[in-house]
Amino acid sequence: MYRVWNFLGHYSLLLILGAIIALVWANVDVRSYHLMIEWPLWFNDLIGEDLSRWNLALGADAERFGHAETAKVLTVYYLVNNILMAFFFAIAGKEVWEAVILEKGSLRGKKAMTPLLATIGGMVGPVVVYLGIAALLGSTTYDALAQGWAIPTATDIALSYLVGRIIFGAGHPAVRFLLLLAIADDALGLVILAILYPSGGVAPAWLLLPLAAALGAFVFFNWLPRRLDAGDQLRPRSTWVRQKLSFWPYLVAGAVSWIGFAQAGLHPVLALLPIVPTMPHADRAFGIFAEAEQYLTDLLNHAEHLLKRPVEIILFLFGLVNMGVEFSAISTLTWLVLAALIIGKPLGVLIFGYVGAYALRFGLPDGMRTADLFVIGCVAALGFTVPLFLAAAAFDPGPVQDAARLGVLFSVVAAVISLTAGRLAGVRKRKG
Repeated sequence: MYRVWNFLGHYSLLLILGAIIALVWANVDVRSYHLMIEWPLWFNDLIGEDLSRWNLALGADAERFGHAETAKVLTVYYLVNNILMAFFFAIAGKEVWEAVILEKGSLRGKKAMTPLLATIGGMVGPVVVYLGIAALLGSTTYDALAQGWAIPTATDIALSYLVGRIIFGAGHPAVRFLLLLAIADDALGLVILAILYPSGGVAPAWLLLPLAAALGAFVFFNWLPRRLDAGDQLRPRSTWVRQKLSFWPYLVAGAVSWIGFAQAGLHPVLALLPIVPTMPHADRAFGIFAEAEQYLTDLLNHAEHLLKRPVEIILFLFGLVNMGVEFSAISTLTWLVLAALIIGKPLGVLIFGYVGAYALRFGLPDGMRTADLFVIGCVAALGFTVPLFLAAAAFDPGPVQDAARLGVLFSVVAAVISLTAGRLAGVRKRKG
């Protein structure tokens, strides 16, 4: 059993720090906070949010920036949420890709079935609770809020790992079960984001651009050098490409893919996902975010190592630009999102995990108990990254979206619930 990289803990702590600063700032001086996140970095006709929306968001403060009339404006908020966060999801995508295709991957074979079924339960449960409570509150509430059903479906990878490790200890099989569940339902959450919440008018033809970028990167910088080196143990061409070009061709391909996603109307934060599978990778998996991966020399793991520190800063910035919400925005939607997470997640994970383990006889990992499923579900109720993207996609900027974000933020109470559930369930920590 391989240990998990400790940088997941750094991710979660910096994300929380950014969120706390944002929350305090917005409730002390909301005007200066919005001025910071909407600060214009570049007025242009290519990249950014619509200028009309930016003017609406800043109000009178927009007049202080003299500029030529353009179609778009690249702001701090847009830079973080739509460009920089693509690197975080690339790392998550890398872990999923390796878990699917490599020998001993966590998502290969029978051993992955119970966690995957628990993942589905952890998504279905919150949706049922969200829509059920909304329906009980009346047709007016249901019609106004039903479109936010996807917000509580995803789990924050970094936060859930941090809390799970505190409860179970680094060596408990439940921690890896939890990581697999979190990364799988984040992946499915991104699928929901791409399909059901397009960022504008959908233009599928533009998706040929990411496809071409991915194929070009794979053929010219991965397959072709290896093909030319066939039979030559020194592998001169592959070595030259790796040493001289490194990850740069894939970064260029990622930029091209980003343009394709943005023009297609899909959230561009997903743009690096098609590029990840094109990079040379290891021959076997060591587990999701396994510490052993830092000693591998393949280009895919090398790129992940290089992204480690920058992504820690990016997650701090993500918390900073997304969680500046005034407490006055609290509404029915806030409690609806929170209830869906802290009620629907544990029940969904427990029920579907139980069915997978016993009714379908896929079993649980050695050392895990049925009670651990419920505790894992409580930990999985921690939202943040993907739920915040889903909140921004489901509702227009304003009080309703802010209320949904507060529901995601308040899901930190799941940490306390999880610790209590762990004690009541008699969880015994295991050192790594």
